[in-house]
Amino acid sequence: MKSPRGLQAKFLSIMGVAFAVVAVLILLLLQRQERIQSAVVEVSREAMRDSFVASLRRHGEGEVAQLAGSLTNPLYYFDLDAIGELSRAAMTNPGVRYVVVYDVEGNIVHDGSEEIPSYGKRMDDPLAARIVAAPALLGQWSENTFDVSAPIKIGQQRLGGVRVGYDLKAMRAYQDSALEELRRRLDALGRLQLLWVGLLSLGLLALGAAMLWLIQRWLVKPIRELAEAAHTIEDGRFGQFDDSDAARHNDEVGDLMRAFSRMSQSLARHDRDIRRMAYTDSLTGLANRLAFRESLDERLQQFDGGRGQLALLFADIDDFKRVNDTLGHDAGDEVLLQCAQRIARTVERVGGERALLARFGGDEFVILVEGKPQRPGEARQLATHLADVLVAELGQPIAVHERQVFLGTSIGVTLYPEDASGATSLMKNGDIAMYQAKVAGKNCYRFYSRAMDQAVERRVHLEHALRGAWDRGELSLVYQPVFRLGDGAMVGAEALLRWKHPEQGLIAPSVFIDVAEQSGQIETLGPQVLRAACEDAVAWQRARPGADPLFVSVNVSPRQLRNGDLPNVVAACLRETELPPWLLHLELTETAVIGDEVHASALLSRLRASGVKVWLDDFGTGFSGLSHLRRVPVDGVKIDRSFVADVLRDPDDLALTTAIIAMAHSLGVTVVAEGVEKEGQYAVLRERGCDLAQGYWLGHPVPAAEFLAQLPA
Repeated sequence: MKSPRGLQAKFLSIMGVAFAVVAVLILLLLQRQERIQSAVVEVSREAMRDSFVASLRRHGEGEVAQLAGSLTNPLYYFDLDAIGELSRAAMTNPGVRYVVVYDVEGNIVHDGSEEIPSYGKRMDDPLAARIVAAPALLGQWSENTFDVSAPIKIGQQRLGGVRVGYDLKAMRAYQDSALEELRRRLDALGRLQLLWVGLLSLGLLALGAAMLWLIQRWLVKPIRELAEAAHTIEDGRFGQFDDSDAARHNDEVGDLMRAFSRMSQSLARHDRDIRRMAYTDSLTGLANRLAFRESLDERLQQFDGGRGQLALLFADIDDFKRVNDTLGHDAGDEVLLQCAQRIARTVERVGGERALLARFGGDEFVILVEGKPQRPGEARQLATHLADVLVAELGQPIAVHERQVFLGTSIGVTLYPEDASGATSLMKNGDIAMYQAKVAGKNCYRFYSRAMDQAVERRVHLEHALRGAWDRGELSLVYQPVFRLGDGAMVGAEALLRWKHPEQGLIAPSVFIDVAEQSGQIETLGPQVLRAACEDAVAWQRARPGADPLFVSVNVSPRQLRNGDLPNVVAACLRETELPPWLLHLELTETAVIGDEVHASALLSRLRASGVKVWLDDFGTGFSGLSHLRRVPVDGVKIDRSFVADVLRDPDDLALTTAIIAMAHSLGVTVVAEGVEKEGQYAVLRERGCDLAQGYWLGHPVPAAEFLAQLPA
């Protein structure tokens, strides 16, 4: 930051520039004054010369004309004494240089002297040529003389003439003397003007010094104090501004200083509030991500010596989004609050006195526990025990809005310094371990291992490769026929998605479907698969005119069901492909439906109302009882292949399968058996009254073209 004295320096610079401008203006004024004086002298010189010339001309011509009249009789009688007397009298006039009287032929009669040495001589100077022949008064100029001549006449008879020469040097001397006096007076006036200009400059300098002192006292000093106060605020020391000097200022600066003091105090209050908000989760009151990260960095700095061990637990509430989607966000906040309270009580009871708990946002909670340096492995044991208790506690039902919600939690555990050397990598490893707990089936915990990084990396590559795979032609549909057990007729086919990766070859559906579900790509792939299956089903009907139509069954993921837009997507697909609704069967997993029966029942009712059939896939593998069939509107159930596989050798599976078939028929629900791979299985299922079946013994999944070629005419 620049020094507060910069304002004073800027003002001094401005003053310096102003004085420099004034000095330049004064110099220009003096130079202009000198030019004006020279111009005045020159103009005066010309005016005096013109005035003197005009005056000399008038005076000379008048004097010579009078002299010529006085010399008429003396020249007529040739009275040299009288001519000499008049000539000498004329020479006594100021400025007269010579007087010459001449006859008609231009010879000198008298020159005003006593001896008349030039008597009888002819006038031969350069001015004489015009004088003799001049009929009237004539004035001529030379460098140093003004010559005026006039003829002497009696009547019309010319007797001669007279010429008088006036000395111009005297005129110039008088003119120079007058101009010198004029210049002296102008110089005196210039010095007086310079004195006033100097006094004015000194006044401006004094005014600038006074203004500088006033600015220093009234402006610069308060601003410097405000800048110093700003430094303290910048350093985080709020409320330390001393506004005692503000009392001496009853102007805008004082108002600014008092306002700055109030602002400083307000910032101190807001800083306390902001720090509390910045480090605390507003919903649960727990520490947030920022506070936890700072505490974690501090703990890791304490462990730089390699002593002790830390364990970081990432806990994520399972299927929490379902609560928000079905019961609303208010209920979701209540569930999060109860979960946070359970976790806090558990951490306080089991985690140890130096345990830290924070909510990272959403449904993520992070716990840090510390083992004592003298007890190697204590942190791992503590984390294991804490994770066990948390899974049990959060697995208990949560009462919200007069309902019970069953959730659970997935926990990832990572250790320092075994698994990571810094806070960022430690938190990343905990997140990876938590994700592996999700993959393992949720409601459990997993410790981080190096192999998890490779699994995550493979999953990330797979997710990137899956994007655009449909457009590149890598994804395709195969169809497995479904047969009616009563007469062995083919009645439809299940559409199954396959991915042939250009480098890895065929990828198991259980792998890439899960990737699509977790990454959200299933919301794009689902409608594409549905449309392609409907188009193929229409092609089957057109290829077999008059034959019984075949239905096509398409699997729907839980994410598509939770989205809520499934009925609209199905309706648009049927409308565009012109497939009759009753030829489309949608298969949903039992766990997806029973996870939120209210929401699922509403969507399934809309689908069935449009004519689409709804089947419950993998029936018997979920946690629901058979009574769920009474509350969920479905048209059929598919007995999971795990029951069908052991129906020949396990009496329990046979009994369960028989019970499912009987109960479903009592509710008017069609039963489909999956995984029929032996003739004996087919026979038992037909004997027990199962409606439909599919499996490798009946037909393998084949591409659309091959399936179309196998269709009976």
